[in-house]
Amino acid sequence: MELLTYLHDSELVARFQRRCGLFLVESAHLKPERPRGQLVRDRLDHQDSNSNYKYKENGCASRDCGRPRYEVRNWPLHFLFLLSASLGHEIFYITCLPNIHWSVDPFLCRRLLNMWALVMYVGQVMKDLLKLPRPFSPPVVKLEMRVDAEYGLPSTHAMAATAISFTLLLSATSRIQFQFEVGLIIAVTLATLVSLSRLYTGMHSVLDVICGLLISAVLLGGTYPYWETIDHFQLNSPISPIAVLVLFYFLCYIYPELDHYSTTRADTTTILGTCAGASAGYWVNQQLGQTFEPEGMLPVPLPTMTASALALGTGRFLVGAAILLATRQIAKTVSLHVLYSWYKVPKSDNNARRRKEIEVPSKFATYTSVGLVNSILANRIFLLLGLL
Repeated sequence: MELLTYLHDSELVARFQRRCGLFLVESAHLKPERPRGQLVRDRLDHQDSNSNYKYKENGCASRDCGRPRYEVRNWPLHFLFLLSASLGHEIFYITCLPNIHWSVDPFLCRRLLNMWALVMYVGQVMKDLLKLPRPFSPPVVKLEMRVDAEYGLPSTHAMAATAISFTLLLSATSRIQFQFEVGLIIAVTLATLVSLSRLYTGMHSVLDVICGLLISAVLLGGTYPYWETIDHFQLNSPISPIAVLVLFYFLCYIYPELDHYSTTRADTTTILGTCAGASAGYWVNQQLGQTFEPEGMLPVPLPTMTASALALGTGRFLVGAAILLATRQIAKTVSLHVLYSWYKVPKSDNNARRRKEIEVPSKFATYTSVGLVNSILANRIFLLLGLL
């Protein structure tokens, strides 16, 4: 218990920030942190206490409506960690993974989506079941505010970065010719940078990050022997698309309830909806006999980075992003309109979007549509436009 308390201590995060050149200033005007050692013991006594959640409707903390000021003394490290933190956000994966499908290999994209859905669901559910708060400010500098109302353990950024990096490394060995040692160094570097960035931004304790890394490693090791079996079922079973859509929607709908609103359920539904739609789309491509995977002897050489290849890749990214954004907007508008009408909710009631019976089906339908369009239509549009 003493070790867990030490690893979860906010002061440990603050010391890391100061070592990296990030200092909290004017902290005397802010409410001090609870004494060290109190946090984990309080968690055992009070099962639903998120000290980070004291927010009004305008998103301002009731105990302090001003964001703590901070001083940066190492700007290169500051920007490195901010960039690294962005590599763990859902928006990065939703933009990065389609590009792997469009420009590298749909097989790899499918593997990454499967693992992304697994680690994110496990991590998000664990957060809302364990209900351990994020580091306190002061003494910690918090550089992100959107997810501060969420619980902390485990770090899903660390989980996703580790799972995505090593799933790509392990899956790409049979598909693309590259030096494994170089790939291993890149995977370790990315996972490390994203994990450390969660400490630097003040969003997670050391315990959160360590648990995220360990859980991700367990999920990778436990599922790795079954990846080929999952691929075969996903692409060839006649019940695959229905089974995945029903299962993923069910998992979203039974997501743990909290005593306050948190973005975790919405984010989880976004991820599972995207993966369910893409999975159904890959099944359709397999049945149509047009998977857009590399042809010939595998593994194939790494694509040569020529001016022409770069121009085509940029074109696919711009056109693909426009297609997915348009799909998202149309599906979101239609789904909300249908659900508001079904539940007789006034269109002016924006808070109704947080209700489970509206948020879950709306998010799921929206991002299932995005996944379907990405896996089925995008590459066919690229062919028509001469981009593939």
